[in-house]
This record gives sequence, C-alpha cells and structure tokens, in this order.
Amino acid sequence: MITTTSNRTEELQKKLVAFMDDYIYPNEKLYEQQLNEADTRWIIPPIVEELKEKAKDQGLWNLFNREEGYGTQLSNYEYAHLCEIMGRSLIAPEVFNCNAPDTGNMEVLMQYGTKEQQEQWLYLLLDGKIRSCFTMTEPDVASSDATNIQSHIIREGDEYIINAKKWWSSGAMDPRCEIAIFMGKTDPEGPIHEQQSMVLVPMNTPGVEVKRHLPVFGYDHAPHGHAEVHFNNVRVPVSNLLYEEGKGFEIAQSRLGPGRIHHCMRAIGAAERALELMCERVNSRETFGSPLAEKGVVREFIAESRLEIDQARLLTLHAARKMDEEGTKAARKEIAMIKIVAPRVSLNVIDRAIQMFGGAGVSDDFPLAAHWANARTLRIVDGPDQVHLRDIGRLELKNYQ
Repeated sequence: MITTTSNRTEELQKKLVAFMDDYIYPNEKLYEQQLNEADTRWIIPPIVEELKEKAKDQGLWNLFNREEGYGTQLSNYEYAHLCEIMGRSLIAPEVFNCNAPDTGNMEVLMQYGTKEQQEQWLYLLLDGKIRSCFTMTEPDVASSDATNIQSHIIREGDEYIINAKKWWSSGAMDPRCEIAIFMGKTDPEGPIHEQQSMVLVPMNTPGVEVKRHLPVFGYDHAPHGHAEVHFNNVRVPVSNLLYEEGKGFEIAQSRLGPGRIHHCMRAIGAAERALELMCERVNSRETFGSPLAEKGVVREFIAESRLEIDQARLLTLHAARKMDEEGTKAARKEIAMIKIVAPRVSLNVIDRAIQMFGGAGVSDDFPLAAHWANARTLRIVDGPDQVHLRDIGRLELKNYQ
C-alpha cells in the first residue's frame, strides 16, 4: 500500500508502537482495577498520570496539533497514521493528550481564541492539567441538523446570559473538566447559518448544572463520561465570545473536519487490534477435531476483515491528504465517505472477532465488547450516517448537472 509518510512521522510511529506495547496494553487491566477500587469512578486512575509523564518524556505529546507554534505541527495525513495506533486502546488517547473532545477544543482555541482566552485555557489543556467539554447537542431537537439548536445567548451590557439544556457533553463528568465551549443562538432571526455563536463557559460558573451521567450500552466511560448539562441564567463576560457573533456554525464545521479523520483512524486501529486478537484466538482453539484456523468460514472472516480494513484505511488517508492539500471544504465528500465506511468496517471486524471468542468476546476479559460499543456510537456522533449519505449523493449528482 502507498502510505508514504515523512521520516519524522515514521520515527514517531515506531516510538508510539513501542510505547503501546510497553505501557498501554499491559496497564489496561490496572486502569480498570484502579477505577473500580476508588471511592468514585469519576477520579482519574493514578496509572494515567504516570503514563502521561512517560509520554511527555518521550516526545509523544500533543501529536494531533497542526498549528504553527504549538508543538509537532503534523499534517492531517501524518497524524492519521499515529491516530490509528492510539485507537487500538480506549485508554491511549488521553495518555498522549490526543483525546476528544479536548483536541477539537484546543484546535478551536488555537484558531479562533484571543490571546487572553489562550492564556487562560489553551495552555492548561495543552499541558494536560485540565479537561474540557463541547456543548452543542440538545435533547429537545434533532441535533443532526445543527441549525435546530434552540439554546439562547442573550447579550446584556458586558455579559451574555445563557439558557439551555445540552446532553452528550463528553468529558463533562470528569472533575478536571473546567471549561466548556458552548454553542447557542445569538441572532435567531438572522441567516440560518449565522444565527449561532460559540462562547467559553467555565464549568464552575453559577447556573451550570451537570444533571446526570449518560451511559453508552451500559458503559459509563468513567472517568471521562458523558453528561446532560443545564445552563440556567448563566452569565459570562462578552470577552468569552469565540471569534465573532454569528460564526458558531463556521467554527463547528472547521472543528469537525479533522475530528472525523481522528475518529475514523481510531476506529480502524480498533479493527486492526480485533483482527489480531481473532487470528491469535483461532490459532489457539480447537473444535470438532481441528483448530479453528482450519475452518473455511474462519478464514473467510479473516480475509474479509483484512480487505475491509485496508480499504477503509486507504480511503481515510486519501481524505486526510485531500484536506491538507485542498482544504476541508474541497474534501467534504471524502470526509463524509470515511465517516460512514470506517465505523461500519470497525463494527464488522469486531463482530467477527467476538464470534470467534464466543462468550469471552462479550465479556470484560477482552477489549472487544467495549470497542464494539464505542464503534457503534461513531455511526451517530459528528453526524449520523444518513446525513452523510445525503451529502455524498448530492455532491455526486452535481457532477452530472
């Protein structure tokens, strides 16, 4: 496969693979053990902070960043190769400070934040000292269409007054979550894509209330978690506005492009690990007088998985390179395509692996069930499949009009 990268990226790949082998996989069980033994699951396990320091020491920190002056400055295409490696473990992204939604929030602050906003929040996020959340989705409207957002941002003098109900705010359960990027309407009567704005809201602001935790297929995703958050007459200074009023939709679109590359490559990493586990399993188990690896259907499972993973990877890398060379808008169709393909492939491969593991596959003894649940959510987050299919069809038809 033609997936050539720079010498620097290849060196980072080698270091990242070694780090995963030496520190991440061996500590996955310890991570869960420390979570379960704590008084509350909403406290970061000590092993994570230990591993973060090791990652910093090895130069494996903030690898996601593309902006000049903030670290590695890898392109989307270069970082995609690293993101796949991190996606093989659900605990890995935070260890390298490459976890969502913090990566997207940091990118927003880099591109649109004022110097004061960056000094107050960005540098703490880049150093891994605090965490953040992104509050856009609402329970009372179909949030797959961001123009449906009903949250109110009303200016009164030098303050904004915010009222809203948000949910699926990933990271809001984490006690280290200190800042939210909030999206709501400042001009409900304006042009449909210029009604929304984004405002920085410290989580300790009076009126911000984390109402409840939202599990995913029974997984609490602690200590990160997902929450329903209410904003009741929350007041923040006008200086907390990101960019300009009416630019919220524009900011969201710029944020989602790279984020979709990250999600897809992590999903491919999860699929690759599932295939490895499946191959190891079928070589070590025997049924009806012969190893599982000798069964025709098992070899078909493995072959189909390899085909799908490599196709999804190449398509995602193609989208990443097009983003780098032509911009996010030019790569809109390719980004929509991978957002459909990568989660589907990941689910297919993980499901086959679960089948080969039998009862063990749906247990917590192996990472397959948790990875499957995570991959299934990707068919919804950052836009459901149906929205992307609509866009792909429309963009394809334009070629024939």
